[in-house]
Amino acid sequence: MWKYVKKVLIGKPLKTNNTGSQSLNIFKALALLSSDALSSVAYGTEMITTALLAGGAAALWLQLPIAGLVLILLVAIALSYVMIIRAYPSGGGAYAVASQNWGHWIGLVAGGSLLVDYMLTVAVSAASATDAISSAIPEIHNFSLLISIAIVILLMLMNLRGLRESANFLMVPVYFFVAAMIVMLLIGFVRLGLGQIAYHAPTLAEKISPTMTIGFLLFMKAFSSGSSSLTGVEAISNSVPNFNKPKERNASKTLLILVFILGFFFGSITFFSYYLGIVPNGQTTVMAQIADAIFGGTGIAFYVFQLATALILTVAANTGFSAFPMLAYNMANDKFMPHLFKDKGDRLGYSNGIVSLSIGAIALLLVFDGKVEALIPLYAVGVFVPFTLSQSGMIIHWWRERGSFWIFKTLINFIGALISLVLVVSMFTLHFSGVWPYLIIMPLLLRLFHGVHSHYVSIAKQLKLTPAKARVHRHDYDGAMVIVFMGNVTRVTISAMDYARSIGDEVIGMHVSFDTDIKRERKTAKEFEKYFPGIRYVDIHSSYRSVIVPAREFIDSMSKQATKRNWSLTVMVPQFVPKHWWQNAMHNQTAFRLRNAFVSRDDITISSYYYHLRD
Repeated sequence: MWKYVKKVLIGKPLKTNNTGSQSLNIFKALALLSSDALSSVAYGTEMITTALLAGGAAALWLQLPIAGLVLILLVAIALSYVMIIRAYPSGGGAYAVASQNWGHWIGLVAGGSLLVDYMLTVAVSAASATDAISSAIPEIHNFSLLISIAIVILLMLMNLRGLRESANFLMVPVYFFVAAMIVMLLIGFVRLGLGQIAYHAPTLAEKISPTMTIGFLLFMKAFSSGSSSLTGVEAISNSVPNFNKPKERNASKTLLILVFILGFFFGSITFFSYYLGIVPNGQTTVMAQIADAIFGGTGIAFYVFQLATALILTVAANTGFSAFPMLAYNMANDKFMPHLFKDKGDRLGYSNGIVSLSIGAIALLLVFDGKVEALIPLYAVGVFVPFTLSQSGMIIHWWRERGSFWIFKTLINFIGALISLVLVVSMFTLHFSGVWPYLIIMPLLLRLFHGVHSHYVSIAKQLKLTPAKARVHRHDYDGAMVIVFMGNVTRVTISAMDYARSIGDEVIGMHVSFDTDIKRERKTAKEFEKYFPGIRYVDIHSSYRSVIVPAREFIDSMSKQATKRNWSLTVMVPQFVPKHWWQNAMHNQTAFRLRNAFVSRDDITISSYYYHLRD
């Protein structure tokens, strides 16, 4: 049943040699990896104007210089990540750069920040999409959290089907939004040139009005808020291995195309917001007000554009589903995350990363009750900390390499690192109430990464054969003792005992009896003697209904005897396996508890014997 459901939801398993078929061309990669960045256009300008309103409506003219700074930062980040893609083609992005240039601890800060940020990407996008849906259908507002979780689950299932299928699905909403934006902006500029759109921006006198109180902190708050439009740009550098060959070249082209589109959209939207004198009102978004003004009312074109915006917000979460598994893979490769993140699923995607991301995003939605405004500040910090570390790391990289144009490249990274650092400081000083969890989450993640790494290093040290330890201690046993744990004499017991006799020189049937039914215990002993004459049967009495304690005492004594005789000791735990998985819950878990009780012992071997039921 489960296999059928899995096949329907995820699809047929793909062969390992079909990995190439899951690689992406530029057209599909742009759809798969750009949704987060493009969706930020829908709220980036609004976040700037909302922050500036604290200084009065006349302060809204500052959105133009702020947008200019954001675009400068975008160009610096884009050029930096193109360099990162070429210098670190195996993926990993900020994590790889920071690790190799700053050291593992700083790299883990970048990697941990991005892992959490991708979870936040999914959570924020799902919550934003739900807000858009509930705005259109107010009746479902009370179910917003459940709808957000459902969106995450649907995206998880889609991504478990593989990269190409995800890209095929995402091409529709992503390119629909791109087309809708281009059409709206072209109409806007044409109408502007024809004088059909009135100028409503503040006059020069209003801009310099003495009643306008604009301070540096307000400017920086608006700048840091608007810089959220840059989230998702780094995802391509984390996903280089997913591209068609030549991977670095295709990834670089995709990034530059994304940056051009994002820059054009963000700059144009901010310009129209200023020119039209748009003021956030809490009911209609800035994007909707601009569309209303350009299309000349809320006609068909307006609603088509709103549909495109809602769709891009819905699928924006997919950038996290594309980048998180690759980053987790790279960190697992370095032994800072469990190796299960290196395993590919049936559809050749890193399924464990996809599922873990979904669980993390759902947890964030539950903790923050699906409130977008509560998630955004933490979301921004998770982006700009890695930005700062990666770009400053590239400065070190160029200093070491000193190849062609290294001074120019260093300058670009320096500008990007400086602006990113200013933004990080601004976030912690101006939005501390929203970002303080970062100061708790990051130390916990670093401790987790260190614990995982220490575990793997310790295991490798103990298991690896080195020249210095080429002579491994090997034990030649003189015999084998097998203790079979048994309840009543059943088909399971008989089958297990037959197998035990085939591998053991001495076989013992061990039974733990209680005070509840003495006649039944005697019957069990007689049945054992009937079926296994000559085999030792041990009935251990337990007055306190415990199986583990008396069994441990007997096994301890047998272990000592086996050691004296230079014999191996195996404790076999028979267990029947029901035909249907759900039937396991209806049977006691004695076998499971017995295995757990002795699994840490190095003087005995725990063996399970499974008897499969047919009905």
